[in-house]
Amino acid sequence: MSAEMKRCLVILSMMVMAAVAHVAVAQFTQETSKPAKGKKQRVEPSVAWSVSEPLGLHYPSTIDTIHLNYHRTMVPSMVSDAWATTGNYGAPGQNQIFFERPLMSEFFFEDAIAAWMHDTGTMRYYNTRIPMTLLSHSTGGDKYSNLDRTQLEFSGNVNRKTQVGGGLDYIYSKGSYDLQADKDFTWRLFGSHMGDRYEMQAFFNHYNYTTKESGGITDDRYITDPAEVQGGETRVDNKSIPTLLSSAHSHLEGSQLYLNQRYKVGFYRYRRDSVTDTVIDRTYVPVTSFIWTLDFKHSLHQFLNSSGREDTLLFDHTYLGLGGTDEKTSYWRLRNTVGVSMLEGFNKYAKFGFAVYGTHEVRRFTQVTDSVTGDVLPDGLDAIPAIVPHRVTQNVMWLGGQLTKQRGSLLRYNATAQFGVLGDVAGEIDITGDVTTRLKLLGDTVSVKGYGYFKNLSVPYLLKHFVSNHYVWENSFSKTKRVRVGGELDIPFSWTHVNVGYETLTDYIFFDGAGLPAQHSGAIHVFNAQWRQGLHFKAFNWENSLTLQTSSNDQVLPLPKFAIYSNLYATFTIARVLHVQMGVDGNYYTKYYAPTYNPATMTFHSQRELECGNFAIINLYANFKMKQARFFVAWTHFNQKIKSGTSYFAIPHYPLNPARLQVGVSVNFVN
Repeated sequence: MSAEMKRCLVILSMMVMAAVAHVAVAQFTQETSKPAKGKKQRVEPSVAWSVSEPLGLHYPSTIDTIHLNYHRTMVPSMVSDAWATTGNYGAPGQNQIFFERPLMSEFFFEDAIAAWMHDTGTMRYYNTRIPMTLLSHSTGGDKYSNLDRTQLEFSGNVNRKTQVGGGLDYIYSKGSYDLQADKDFTWRLFGSHMGDRYEMQAFFNHYNYTTKESGGITDDRYITDPAEVQGGETRVDNKSIPTLLSSAHSHLEGSQLYLNQRYKVGFYRYRRDSVTDTVIDRTYVPVTSFIWTLDFKHSLHQFLNSSGREDTLLFDHTYLGLGGTDEKTSYWRLRNTVGVSMLEGFNKYAKFGFAVYGTHEVRRFTQVTDSVTGDVLPDGLDAIPAIVPHRVTQNVMWLGGQLTKQRGSLLRYNATAQFGVLGDVAGEIDITGDVTTRLKLLGDTVSVKGYGYFKNLSVPYLLKHFVSNHYVWENSFSKTKRVRVGGELDIPFSWTHVNVGYETLTDYIFFDGAGLPAQHSGAIHVFNAQWRQGLHFKAFNWENSLTLQTSSNDQVLPLPKFAIYSNLYATFTIARVLHVQMGVDGNYYTKYYAPTYNPATMTFHSQRELECGNFAIINLYANFKMKQARFFVAWTHFNQKIKSGTSYFAIPHYPLNPARLQVGVSVNFVN
């Protein structure tokens, strides 16, 4: 069966599953939620929320049905205002807005594709009352360079308190250049129960990600000056541009099971009739809750290169075997968190919530073994510079506390302090918090927020001990220290949002020019200022996001000093039913020594040979919404050929997508 046929069958199966699940749960919901005879059924509004670690606090989220800027979700370079990427949709990338970049994870291979993954922080739970199914499909390019993404999200309530759901996310993108294809299939199941005494949120997520590794193009002039490299010919067949690798790919596979439970102890508050003194209503008021969170995660990385010649030419060292590479690294962790909290608001004196907790975690890392025997190395192999164990198990533990105030119109805050007490994390300190106040101004609510953290964290195991065919290291890194302070100002009536922050990083870990982890033995200071400003006049809108950031050491931590996203559009309605957004948007950032990509480890490391940036990606688009359907048409990177010789490289030797037409549609099936 051809790849195209398989892809069509996957999409068709998703549509059939969506229809069957929607009809089945809709029928079940109707049977179990019929109103009493003579009473009219009241349908409550749908809500969505996410949970935060470590104790599963709720935060409001959204149901993805808005048509405004729908097209932007399908432009690879617009994951952030400055996105360093190998170019394709679903491809590895790193956020160059430093204040938006997450910390390195325990399994660093996943960091490069974190933007396309689902985890605890991005998982959404719903209470829709009426079954909801969201089905979306977007495509672009031709049959040789198509970019497809199909998404399904389903949620239905078993009753007023219990919800179940599931989702699928399938990215299949061949890419505009040779050997650039990505295929990412994720499926998940989730559910929740919001009872008076017992609460639960749970999900199981599985992902399977494969990307072709091209190593980049062999000569940037195919993009910057095609006539010079092609003997005067200016037209370029992007698929014929030679690449450094021809037989390599990376594969990531993993799953996560998350279960957060809370049992609340409290009392009933009664409301009585003022005349008869009979009870007409009662409300359960929780005082204390007992919390248990289970979080299990398993991940596997494989790098495969069947060309021995290219394998030894691209990489400086070969340690384990000639003739190509086929190696796997795996990791799993089992984390249990137990806590007890006093809940906010059970009486007029309980102005805040307070919790204490403990977390225990077991981790296991499994790496490749040295298959070379004998005292004399075969010709072409390098001696292994360190002996790294095949399998290591860690037992670690933290103790912590949390202080929160999630209600109130004047002041809200959230503070969490966590301390490592056992194993490799002993001595860790992680204190983070924020405080928000709201003020009435000109008939609207202005929000002022202060935030900050102090982190003294252990370096992940794989950054200290690692073995592979081309990279081996043994490091004794000290803990890294990070101190960040900042503030945000949000003024809704003027569409203004300002975020200013400052961070000091001591003993910062980065990947150096050789692709090896290194520790900078000093302090690096990062300043970040972001201003989002909207201008609106009747149907016309102009929204801008400007980011200024500086790094005191641009050899260790290079950052574009200035980045901008601008969106100029008009909104109007046709025949009172078709809502339209038409406009042009784009992003730009200044030149800097962007990191380069290492296909063997899926990491981004520093380089001082080429600067990237000083180009714009501009898109023409139209987004539409009619009743429960939304769709878009976009001509992305339409300015590609306006300026001859533009080098649109986000990182060295990996050009971004050229101009292409993309379309997408999303339908919200609500029973």
